Amino acid sequence: MNSQNSHLLASLIGSRICHDLISPVGAIQNGIELLSLEGAVRGPEMMLISDSVSSASAKIRFLRIAFGLAGHGQQIGPKEVCSILDDLSQSGRITYDWTPQEGSFDRSDIQEVFLAMLCLESAMPQGGAISVTRPDDNPKGWEVSGPAKTDRPDSFLWETVKTGEGAETVMPAHVQFALLPAVVAERFGQITLTETEHGLTISF
Repeated sequence: MNSQNSHLLASLIGSRICHDLISPVGAIQNGIELLSLEGAVRGPEMMLISDSVSSASAKIRFLRIAFGLAGHGQQIGPKEVCSILDDLSQSGRITYDWTPQEGSFDRSDIQEVFLAMLCLESAMPQGGAISVTRPDDNPKGWEVSGPAKTDRPDSFLWETVKTGEGAETVMPAHVQFALLPAVVAERFGQITLTETEHGLTISF
């Protein structure tokens, strides 16, 4: 099986897993809301369950785009993107500053951005804010920035992002470092890493 077919199969598997998980998690979320409205259950335990289910739902929606199959021509509006990121930041150490607001985006573009976010998150153990912008000199490009360094979690992972080489040695927890250069290369794009004292920017 060639690399393109392997990537397609992995995306189909990701889509299937997220599709099968989102329905039961959503049903639990709706059930908790009904119990809360009826006053059947109250207290910190219910709050913990509610927060956990909301966090799981947001994470699945995010991962469905990051690792699922992006259909040709499929669009995602900024409102949906911001909704996912806002829900995801509610219970996490990472917050998101999404700047682009005009028009809709190709789902494949958002997949690349979400994968870049996951790469930065892995290098931000203390958390922080990740910002997404579109550069003035390249309105079709993306810049994803955060307080990260290329020596975390391992410098070879960032070499994989830049070159696409060494993907076969990447562990499951860091699969985003192997997948990001693969999906960018499919559209003949290039990835640039810019590191400063304030953090790291992934451009593509």
